[in-house]
Parts: sequence; C-alpha cells; structure tokens
Amino acid sequence: MVAVNRVFAAQLAGLPVFGPDGEAIGKVRDLVVGLRVDRQPPRVLGLVLELATRRRIFVPMLRVTSIEPNAVTLATGSVNLRQFHQRANEVLVVGELLDARVRTASGAAAVLVDAAMEPSRTRDWRMTRVAVRERTGRLARRGPVQVLHWEEIGGLSVTELAGQPQGAQHLVAVFETMRAADVANALHGLPLKRRYEVAEALDDERLADIIEELPEEDQKDLLAHLDEERAADVLEAMNPDDAADLLAELPEIDKDRLLGLMEPAESAPVRRLLEYSFDTAGGLMTPEPVVLAPDATVAEALAHVRNPDLTPALASMVFVCRPPTATPTGRYLGCVHIQRLLREPPSDLVAGVLDTDLTTLSPAASLGEVTRYFAAYNLVCAPVVDESDHLLGAVSVDDVLDHLLPDNWRETGLPHA
Repeated sequence: MVAVNRVFAAQLAGLPVFGPDGEAIGKVRDLVVGLRVDRQPPRVLGLVLELATRRRIFVPMLRVTSIEPNAVTLATGSVNLRQFHQRANEVLVVGELLDARVRTASGAAAVLVDAAMEPSRTRDWRMTRVAVRERTGRLARRGPVQVLHWEEIGGLSVTELAGQPQGAQHLVAVFETMRAADVANALHGLPLKRRYEVAEALDDERLADIIEELPEEDQKDLLAHLDEERAADVLEAMNPDDAADLLAELPEIDKDRLLGLMEPAESAPVRRLLEYSFDTAGGLMTPEPVVLAPDATVAEALAHVRNPDLTPALASMVFVCRPPTATPTGRYLGCVHIQRLLREPPSDLVAGVLDTDLTTLSPAASLGEVTRYFAAYNLVCAPVVDESDHLLGAVSVDDVLDHLLPDNWRETGLPHA
C-alpha cells in the first residue's frame, strides 16, 4: 500500500530506492509520463532510477509499493538493468516539464515549477496537479505559486514542449544538491534542446565541473553550443588537464581560437599540457598539485591539503621544491605523504620529513609505465619531473583510470554484480 496520496516530482528526485528486504538499489532521478492529446491528467509510467554504477534504468510504477518522505520501496529487489531510453511519446517530468511555459485557464502566461502525481483506484498514478507561477513581466516581482489541476493549464503537449523556449531555473535547483558526476549523467539523458537550456542557466564553475564528467562527444557538443567567450570562460574554470584533453579533440583552428580567448595565466598550463601526448605522464598530469617550499611547516602543509577543491588523490601528497613553487618549479626535493604529516608536530618543517626515495615519473612515460608505477608503489598520486629536476605536475590515479576504461564508460557505467 502506498504511504502517501500526493507526491511532487521535485521532492521525489534524489530519494534513495530500496528493495523489500532493505537492500539499496539506487536513487530516483526522474518520473516518466505519457502525455495525452486531450487535457486529461497523463499516466505516470514509471521512475527513472540511477544505480550506483550510474546506469539509468526504468522501473514501472506498479513495482512501487511505498513512497515515503525519505525513501522509495519496490515490490522486489530484482530490477531490469537495461539502460533507460526515452520513447517518442514519453516526457521526463523533472528533465522536461519543469520551467515549461504554460497557460492557465484564464489565459495568463505562467511557468511550471513542479508537478504532483496521485494514485487512482486502479493503482495507476496520474499527474493530477501542477504548481505554476504567473509570468507578469521580466522586471516584475515574482508572483505566488499556485497549485492547479492539470486540466486547468495548456501548453504541455509533446509538440508544444518541443517548440517552446524554456528556462531552467527550477531544474538547476533540483541539480543543486547533486554531485557533478550525477548531474552529468542526468544531463546526458536529456533531449538536446533541454541540455542546452540547462547549460546556459548554470554558472561557469558549476558547468565546468559537470562538463569534466560528461562523455567526450557531449563535452565537444556543449562547448560548440556555447558562444566562444563563454566557452573560453568555462575552459578557464576547468582543471587544466581536463581542459587540455577537451581542446586536444577539437580542430586545430578552434583549439587555437579558444586558447587565444582564455586569460594568458589560465591558458599557459593548458598549452604546456598540450605539448605532450594524451597517453603519457605529461599528458595525464595536472599542473596544479600541492607544492611547498622546504621552509613550510607541517601545519601549513595540512592547511593546503584541506582545500575542498582538491581531489582526494591530489590531497594525499605534498611536493616540496625550491622556489618557484609554481609548475614548472625549481629543483624538486621530494614529497610528503599525508599520513606522515598527520603524525608529525605541526611546527616541524616539511623538509625534515621528506620521502626522497620515491621514484619520479618522466613526462614521456607511457600509460603502461604509469599504470605499473601506481601498482608497484600502491599510490594514488605521483610526481612528474623533467631531466632538470623540475616538478612539472602530478598524475593522479583517477586520470589513469579515465584512460584505461573504455571510451564510453561514462555512458554505460560499470558491470552490475
């Protein structure tokens, strides 16, 4: 028996999904409805779930036994793992209906901010209510939200949705609490028109984080959709190694034009990375690891690795070099592992706890050599040093995995156990 009578889509998105024995299955990412040619409430066909492997699957509503404020329960823990593919007559509520322009029964223009489904006597779920806010003008104060019956609005046929320009404010709000990788997966599943609208609504930093997690073809497509100034701004906000990987896939004329539009300080490390083949340590590395001078204290080192913008892999190691400490640095002296930092007095100098025995990688080291290096030393981060003992950057294990996995791994996820 279903625990609630009315469920709003925006509240449902992101809820964990469990089987009857409490086993975790995934998270709700969207609802699928079949729109009708008349104005009658459409039937909710099912949920789009995202598994731990990031694969998106479809679960029919008849399989749902309970919808609570904090979780969804299915009738069985066994689900069809076939990748979800949207059919021509289906619409994603969160992905396509939110922010749609509609008309109320009085003829007023409004924006759809949420939609609610209710169970019927036949155990079907119907999308019976919509929450809308009237559009009174670009500069006017935003009006109150009204909850109306589905029949009281117009503008939600499949053809009307496909043809109208659509904002993305409320969909972006739904994405706000999701990890960049999860948003990228959701974005990949949206129609192209909606994907562009969301990209235009995101700020540069957030869009950069999401683009880094998209499949290569999606990355190039989104970058091409943005105007060149915005594309350059987004590239500046990306990690230099990810920006270099993306630019390397573009025609030479487009790559040079975008590099020219970037700020020189932002484009310089990207240009250096582009000098190396993508499957070498130089092409894999990031030029922005944690680098300190030998007179830095353990306390300073720990403060640097607490930076939330660092990946766990890059935060696992501090590199110590003679000035300058920006890559390419002065003479490389050694590294300090975070476990060692945690065991030392905060006032001690990092120069006194250096690991000087760890072998470094050459920028020309092949992907196979880099992989064997990580396996041999059980590391998640490694220094890349040139023949003159200058630190050029660091390779992290996630960069290696990106290149070892199949090209389409972001789309298909990992095999399900």
